[in-house]
Amino acid sequence: MTVLIDPPNWPGPRGLLWSHLVSDHSLAELHDFAALLGMPPRAFDRDHYDVPETVHARAVSLGAEAVSSRELLRRLVAAGLRRRKRHAPRSPR
Repeated sequence: MTVLIDPPNWPGPRGLLWSHLVSDHSLAELHDFAALLGMPPRAFDRDHYDVPETVHARAVSLGAEAVSSRELLRRLVAAGLRRRKRHAPRSPR
């Protein structure tokens, strides 16, 4: 049971870089940790929380394991918690 966070490498709102916060155990564990971290519910996206670079160090100090983006995705998939985006069907031309 681990909460994982990748490096803040993803450009996002407010000119910040963003990380992904996931659990390799359960979404309940992820939501509990995000609440402890003070993340708003709107930061949750299917299977992860988007975390600004300004919060990364605090997440690690509270117990999140810092891993590469590749390792984070590998462990999320292995845990069966990966939720891919669903794309709308294309309209006929």
